[in-house]
Amino acid sequence: MKLSDEIINSLSLNLREKIKNIKRENIEEIRLRINKPLIINGNLKDYFYNVKTNSLDRNMDNAYVVTKEDIEQTFQIICKYSIHSFMDDIKKGFITLRGGHRVGIVGKAIVENGRVENIKHISSLNIRVSKEIKNCSDKVMNHIIKSPTEINNSIIISPPQCGKTTLLRDIVRNLSNGSNKYNFKGVKVALIDERNEIAGSYLGVSQMDVGIRTDIIETCPKDVGIMMVLRSMSPNVVVTDEIGTEKDIKALYTALNGGVGLITTVHGDSIDDIRNRKELKNLLDDELFRKVILLSAKKGPGTIENIYDLKEKRWYFAN
Repeated sequence: MKLSDEIINSLSLNLREKIKNIKRENIEEIRLRINKPLIINGNLKDYFYNVKTNSLDRNMDNAYVVTKEDIEQTFQIICKYSIHSFMDDIKKGFITLRGGHRVGIVGKAIVENGRVENIKHISSLNIRVSKEIKNCSDKVMNHIIKSPTEINNSIIISPPQCGKTTLLRDIVRNLSNGSNKYNFKGVKVALIDERNEIAGSYLGVSQMDVGIRTDIIETCPKDVGIMMVLRSMSPNVVVTDEIGTEKDIKALYTALNGGVGLITTVHGDSIDDIRNRKELKNLLDDELFRKVILLSAKKGPGTIENIYDLKEKRWYFAN
């Protein structure tokens, strides 16, 4: 499987020639760091571009070293040669490409009054390849769906790069469209997409299929976004990614008290891991969530390890 033209054409001409013929499935990231090897990450492994064989290699002896010019030209192309037009995105540390692919940006942060106003002297770019895997949520939908119009509030616990965003996206699609398989009619979903990873919106248009009844707030803090949709969009279900603060949890309780269903994710390795973290101590309250879905990458990203029912206090395997 080759990388999309949108990703290839976002690279400097030099890098474009090297990357365009790469054929490797499950490419997740392209890492550019000044004066460091070009790294292609896939299947949780790093590969280097071998300048002698013009192919990917696990050995870095003949790896291509990214230049300052590679970074500068790629950054200009991503910004369509108008950095000022993308300043709001640059301040947040990433730019979303057509197709939903996200480019992370780091360098010298210009901070004024406690807020990042610009990032200069770009030293690294991380192109995260966005992938849509429809029906990957089939193993969990029967646990999430409670009735033809109701859900069990659910939280996904996952370490980084284990497919939680891909799984969450497919859950949103199923809840929004409805599912004959589970006799679910489809409901209004409000998606608070703070990092623009779930819908991958480009110029306000979702690049991923998140369903016909989904309303999206992108690049907005989760607690603020939740309150906005509760006041204006009358959602049946609110979905967020990567809950992590007491403000986020307070906003979830507000939605719950308004009779709204909840689906969210959190970084972690286990239920005990979440319960032992001070800022998340109330997250696994059985009044807030019913089902806990545990992910890993043991059999590749998206491996569903187990499902726990917080009210019944019992484990279920996904199948």
